[in-house]
Amino acid sequence: MLRAFVVLLVALNLALFGWTHGWLDGLTGVPARGQREPERMQQQLHAERVLLLAPQSAAALQQRSCLELVPLDGDAALQAAQAVLTRAGLSAKDWQLQRSELAGQWAVATIRLGSRDFQARKEETYKRLKISYEFLQGLPDEMPSLVLGRYASAKAADAALESFAQRSLKGLRVLPLQVAQPRYLLQLPQIDGLQEASLRALKDPALGSGFKPCAAAPAASTAAASSSAAASAAPSSPSSAAVPGQSASAASAASGSR
Repeated sequence: MLRAFVVLLVALNLALFGWTHGWLDGLTGVPARGQREPERMQQQLHAERVLLLAPQSAAALQQRSCLELVPLDGDAALQAAQAVLTRAGLSAKDWQLQRSELAGQWAVATIRLGSRDFQARKEETYKRLKISYEFLQGLPDEMPSLVLGRYASAKAADAALESFAQRSLKGLRVLPLQVAQPRYLLQLPQIDGLQEASLRALKDPALGSGFKPCAAAPAASTAAASSSAAASAAPSSPSSAAVPGQSASAASAASGSR
């Protein structure tokens, strides 16, 4: 009889030990740790980054708007802007790209005019021959120079240079003014109110003059960026509810973990 009592007592102690450690929760239906459920906190990703939202912030999460940057010329400009947005908590799935081509431009221009006297003689010659000209702008290393014509291709500029040469005009050259390159329109079509406030506060040269409302609704299927530009847009985890990338689900998780 005593032996049976000892065995029963050991069994009860083992059962109690297992229940207090949560091993029997599935069998008993009674959580050993009550309603605290600390496993919820353990299952959260970066639970320490979750913040409770004020009513105004929670309302802002429900707002949606579309923002865009001024056109970005070239892959380098696109990658720099994407890097800023990634650091702000956004990822490639948050933006859409529309790609177009920025045409190149070449000019027939004089050589650099080394003196005012030389410049005056050139201007007098072109006026006498009724050849229109303008002063070169935007290329400090090539100024002062006179531009006699602008062309959409180097071949057309070469042909114009040959035509001027046949008129015995010397001291001219073909000068590239703008290299052909891609142009990107970057849009953020589904930005909530908190993200919009944070994005408008960003001050970075890569973003140009900053964000503005979209001029037109984003296309259903946007043009894909080049592979190098896409590779630069690695996703980044959000850090708090007050930065771009925070979602309403994070706020819900915070409320459930109180």
